[in-house]
Amino acid sequence: MGHMSEERTKERVKSTAYWPQWEQELSEYINTCERLQNASRKHGKKNGLLQHIKDPKNPWKTIHMEWITGIVQRYKEKFNSFLVIIDRYSKSFRYHCGNSYACGIK
Repeated sequence: MGHMSEERTKERVKSTAYWPQWEQELSEYINTCERLQNASRKHGKKNGLLQHIKDPKNPWKTIHMEWITGIVQRYKEKFNSFLVIIDRYSKSFRYHCGNSYACGIK
C-alpha cells in the first residue's frame, strides 16, 4: 500500500478527528515516519560534484556541442536543426545543418 502525502493525510484526519495542536503533531509524526522517509528517498547514484574543465592549450582539443532544434522548416528547406560546435580555446564555432527526424532528436 502506498503512502499518502502530508496534505492528503491532514485532510483525512481533519474530517474524522480533532485534538488540540493536531496539525503540528501530525506534521511532526509524518516528518519522522521511517516508512515515509525510506519511500521518498531518491534511488540511484547521487549527483557528483561539478569539476572544472582545464583550460585547453591548443585549439579544438576541448569543444562544446549543442543541438538547436525546433526551427521552423520553410518551403524547399531540408533542415530544421543545427549542431553547433564551439572551440573552448579560440571561441570559434562551426555549425552543421541537420534534420531532427533523421538524427533521432525529439
